[in-house]
Amino acid sequence: MSAANKLKSIVPLLDRVLVQRIKSQQKTSAGILIPEKSQEVLNEGYVVAVGKGALNKEGKHIPLQVNAGDKVILPPYGGSAVKVQGEEYLLFRDSEILAKVVE
Repeated sequence: MSAANKLKSIVPLLDRVLVQRIKSQQKTSAGILIPEKSQEVLNEGYVVAVGKGALNKEGKHIPLQVNAGDKVILPPYGGSAVKVQGEEYLLFRDSEILAKVVE
């Protein structure tokens, strides 16, 4: 089951963005397992779901800078952790996301 199907019941509000962090390598190229404590935390992730956007003074939604499926660069700290069916996701505000990766 894909991440999008698991999370149909979670819809971020306003300018919030739900992100799944990309996991670091668990093995070296030679096949040696890297201990969990030694694995580096990557600052990249994929946007799983987005809210409608923050409200301006007139009550209209301001569109977000990212969309579901985008690869993004995240700050080293922050975000609210959310666990769904054993998978961990992070909720960020749109303004906290550092950049969108264009490939």
